[in-house]
Amino acid sequence: MAVKSDWMSVTKTCLTALLTMLWCSSLIAQQRLKYVPAPPDNPLKGLVPYSQPHADRFPHSMEFSYLPLSELLTGPDTYDWQPLEKLLNDIASRRHQTVFRIWMEYPGRKDGIPKYLEDNGLKVTEWLNTNTDPFPRQMVRTPDYDDANLRTALQSFIQAFGQKYDGDPRIGFITAGILGTWGEWHTYPRGELMASKTVQAEVMDAYEKAFQKTPVLLRYPAGDNDWAHAANHKRHLGYHDDSFAWATLDTGKKQDDWFFVPAMKAAGESALNKWKTSPIGGEIRPELWGQIFDEKPAHNQAQDFAECVRQTHATWLMDTGMFEKQQSKARIQNAIQQVQKMGYEFHVKSCTIVRPVLNSADSTAAKKCSVTLQLKNTGIAPFYYDWKVELAAVRAHRIVKSYNVDWSVLNLLPDSETTTWNVKLPETDLPQKFDGFAVRIVNPMPNGMPLRFANEYKERLSDGWLALNIEE
Repeated sequence: MAVKSDWMSVTKTCLTALLTMLWCSSLIAQQRLKYVPAPPDNPLKGLVPYSQPHADRFPHSMEFSYLPLSELLTGPDTYDWQPLEKLLNDIASRRHQTVFRIWMEYPGRKDGIPKYLEDNGLKVTEWLNTNTDPFPRQMVRTPDYDDANLRTALQSFIQAFGQKYDGDPRIGFITAGILGTWGEWHTYPRGELMASKTVQAEVMDAYEKAFQKTPVLLRYPAGDNDWAHAANHKRHLGYHDDSFAWATLDTGKKQDDWFFVPAMKAAGESALNKWKTSPIGGEIRPELWGQIFDEKPAHNQAQDFAECVRQTHATWLMDTGMFEKQQSKARIQNAIQQVQKMGYEFHVKSCTIVRPVLNSADSTAAKKCSVTLQLKNTGIAPFYYDWKVELAAVRAHRIVKSYNVDWSVLNLLPDSETTTWNVKLPETDLPQKFDGFAVRIVNPMPNGMPLRFANEYKERLSDGWLALNIEE
């Protein structure tokens, strides 16, 4: 029995020594990170006011404006980009990105159609637009969209537009515009004046070819058999619902089949699933500005805002009402909670850092530090840009060295499996002394608002950096 006891003792000692050697060959730091809703003014999502809003009325990261085509298209293949440059630079000076639309016909305005086209014989119809509620009726000028010179000009313009601005970091989203009243692809109630499906398809073809990076959004979902609009359900173009929370949800009534969700259903699965690859935006109906965020909106046609967001997967919405005047604290707080649920939201769930323990016999060059993050999109839509992700070593709450990693947030779907990010950094590439790491998603617009994770930020680092395993 003594021999057996001695053998067991030796075995236990050897196993303990072996496990100790294995454990001591690396240092493992694991951290689970607390979820906290991301702020409502994260880049490229949320509420969007008209340009130059009151800065302190409601958190936002984008601003909207219209531009008449006549200011940009000044002659055959002749373009003046200064009006757009002025707009983009002004909005960027407030750290915001721009959503905009180019138009030719706008109630109450006469200057949208390029003058040289009218001088060359383009026919224009002037008529009283009665579809301006809740605003007064106004005269509108509609060009003959079948005019050959106009069609050629539009295709050439969009090509030049894309060559100049596709991927410009100052731009968030472009609504296709150009055709129809307010650039909304309808001339209601004068439907006979609207561009034909052939002209619509030409414009969409031009946009798809010219813009490969910057998202372009269309007003109406349309399938192969749509009576008014050329099919767009299979195009790489998003949608914008400009009667949001008023004419969004399916009521089941025949007279409401033009509402946004039933229109998507009629267009088919490709339209219903478009949000997975192309953004959904729009404008809260003017009659509901501000009040849509009340517990019980006063207008009887108001639809449930949260349900509208859920079914459309909306990323951004115009709502000037929240910025025109100072709102009540209750309305602002409720709006913040609702807006936080729009678009993307990235939560870093955990971080694991494994570092080898070096001794004099080790080859330092062969040793690598492993950093693994678990990321989840806790929002209701993907992020539609391939913004760069950076990892950095931190010392005394400051970035001391950053690393480019091949991680991507492009089109990470919500409610999908957790995404694993991993990188192995050579020990020779690490600072001699550092406390831990930090991660961020880089806004490519200089001085643009940082994208913040849905995490508790215990360490206040600049520019959206989230601290990971920072030693106290």
